[in-house]
Amino acid sequence: MPIVSANGRSHFVLDEGRGPLVLLLHGFPESSHAWRHQVRALAAAGFRAAAPDVRGYGQTDAPPDVKDYRIAELVADAAGVVEALGEKRAVVVGHDWGASIAWECARRRPEMFHAVAAMSVPFIPRAPAPPTTILGKRFFGSFFYMLYFQEPGVAEKELEADVRRSLRLIYYAGCGDTPSPGLGFAFKPPGSGLLEGMIDPPALPAWWSEADLDALTASLQRSGFRGPLNRYRAMDLDWAESEALADAKVDVPAIFIAGDRDMTVILAAHALERMKDHVPQLRRQVIIPGGGHWIGEEKPEEVNAALLGFLRSI
Repeated sequence: MPIVSANGRSHFVLDEGRGPLVLLLHGFPESSHAWRHQVRALAAAGFRAAAPDVRGYGQTDAPPDVKDYRIAELVADAAGVVEALGEKRAVVVGHDWGASIAWECARRRPEMFHAVAAMSVPFIPRAPAPPTTILGKRFFGSFFYMLYFQEPGVAEKELEADVRRSLRLIYYAGCGDTPSPGLGFAFKPPGSGLLEGMIDPPALPAWWSEADLDALTASLQRSGFRGPLNRYRAMDLDWAESEALADAKVDVPAIFIAGDRDMTVILAAHALERMKDHVPQLRRQVIIPGGGHWIGEEKPEEVNAALLGFLRSI
């Protein structure tokens, strides 16, 4: 069942195994292929693992408008995929933007998403002002990738000029093997592009093969970057629509997994410290030594052990 209809859109879903459903949501700039290690491990352990290409990516529909990438739509996509697979409940697992979607799935639809595992991005409560306003003040006079992504067409032009090279640089900049994790994502002169200053490695890290890069390149060449970047452009829309949820907690069993060399975790250290306030059933925070941002691919054995331990506990 590789293509399903959910929330009025067509979604590609990598679906393996039989048993309780685990829905795996990837982030930017990834695809369902990012979950290859987890899908195999979950299926072998008696679970049904379903990893869709998130809206805007790969073989899933990629509508052009920013409003179509609001978190409310992405939560509805996730719920629709669960229903399209013939299931009523699922544990939702997410990485990067997929983690943000997973947190909201559990917060907004706890009767369906009865547990959550988030990787790299902790739960972050609603801010007192729109995200771009806060980021604009924090990074005033300096480059920051989320702000760079806001102007339609600019980042698309840079990243689509050579998709394979763009992905190679982004992945290396975010991984635990690089000497400077996060290099290029922030603190450059205004007017810089995302890829400026990033290292083009002479060889790929051992955990990421040329075939893996080929698969991801094909996915992003198919979809382009407009849909993936529109998720960033929808941040302020999410903020405007979420006032009623400002004090709502994620009140289902939860686990957080990340690498200690992940710049996302380093920049959001305050959110990790206070996450229990907003996620009262948080069971564990697993910080994996040497792991970077792509933790499920970089450290699959450690991630799978933590994930399976959590799943069996619930």
